[in-house]
Amino acid sequence: MPEPVSAPGLMPPAERSNWIRLRTLILLRWAAIAGQAIAIAVAEVYFQIQLDLGLCLLVVGTAVLANIIAVSVFPENRRLSETETMLTLLFDIVQLAALLYLTGGLNNPFALLILTPVTISATALSQRSTLFLAHVAFALITVLAFYHMPLVTADGSMQSLPPIFLFGFWAALVIGISFLGLYAERVISEMNKMSDALLATQMALAREQKLTDLGGVVAAAAHELGTPLATIKLVSSEMIDELSDRPELREDMELIRDQADRCRDIMRSMGRAGKDDLHMRTAPLEAIVEEAAEPHVNRGKELIFRSEPIHGGAPRMPMVHRRPEIIHGLRNLIQNAVDFADARVWVLAQWTPAEITIRIMDDGPGYPPHLLGRIGDPFLRQRKNPLHQKKRPEYEGMGLGLFIAKTLLERSGAQVIFANGSDPFLTDADRSDPRGAVVEVKWPISAIGVSAESQLAALGENMPIEA
Repeated sequence: MPEPVSAPGLMPPAERSNWIRLRTLILLRWAAIAGQAIAIAVAEVYFQIQLDLGLCLLVVGTAVLANIIAVSVFPENRRLSETETMLTLLFDIVQLAALLYLTGGLNNPFALLILTPVTISATALSQRSTLFLAHVAFALITVLAFYHMPLVTADGSMQSLPPIFLFGFWAALVIGISFLGLYAERVISEMNKMSDALLATQMALAREQKLTDLGGVVAAAAHELGTPLATIKLVSSEMIDELSDRPELREDMELIRDQADRCRDIMRSMGRAGKDDLHMRTAPLEAIVEEAAEPHVNRGKELIFRSEPIHGGAPRMPMVHRRPEIIHGLRNLIQNAVDFADARVWVLAQWTPAEITIRIMDDGPGYPPHLLGRIGDPFLRQRKNPLHQKKRPEYEGMGLGLFIAKTLLERSGAQVIFANGSDPFLTDADRSDPRGAVVEVKWPISAIGVSAESQLAALGENMPIEA
């Protein structure tokens, strides 16, 4: 399956666990401590539940002491490692379980809060750490279902749930921990992947934009250096006239003048090239396609280019905006086609009065049918197949090329469609030449340029020079 180029400079997902600040967890724990203290006070005073206040305050005090030690030993902006964050959340689970043991176990509705540390772990830590904390939570709530200090009111009556409700609450907690942990982990994973992919897209576009802006820099440099070079030439010419009786100095001044002339010619040439690049805002559609394909022309595969009007399109090829995102996006698509083609790649440019379409086809194996609907997603799969590595020995990418191409082209107003050229279950004899992957990129003509007729109306026909 065609896959993308690499995107260097992205942070591996495993390192994201080091983004958690100690201050964040400390503030969350202070909030939990305040809630625990309020709940104990309300149960004791309002509901007149006879709690072992000494032990309850001791358990709450351990959380207070842990926060004080953390603030005293570490700076508030300390970033915790994976292990440190996991141990912090483990402490919170055990501390909450100890408090629940003293306050009725699963008869206490606040047992629901044991979901919180596991959910935090699922959003910030690795799957391994989350599974460990989840299993600890499972074990503790199971123990609390059978072993806990009862809730006894002032009149001596015991408050407890019927066994069926107690079992239901236990099952709900187990399912809640499992579901919320999995849900949070999958959502955060998708967000992180999209964040990395968008960063790679920005990096690719920035590189292409720098190349485009280089012409303007060259033109500005040529303009700025023109005046000092002209001054050098003027002064050296005047000194040559005054040194007619000093032949050795006259030769040196003539050399300076000649070199100033040479510098002027070089800068004039660079300035002309820079201005050409700067002002080449539009180009024929075919020129844009060939520029995008140029790095892959001599890579051992035959590239076949065709351009034609369809459905009433004008005979003259349309002019389009020469945007970095268009060139880079098409270049990625063509690279994938060349990488996975057997022998040939077709690049077909077509236009109608309203649309411009570029279709890239190859004679390779095409996209796997079960992944066809997901082509263009970031990090679609990791390449492990030795056959694929042999096909692309230089590939060490992260699965971002098609995503980058799709994102950049859609940013320019295009619609990108991925398909296969023929049924993958047909034999080679029954399949047409462009039988592999097909990518169709389609723009409204107003989105990326103007038709040749519009430019002709603005500029007029080329007229011969009259003698």
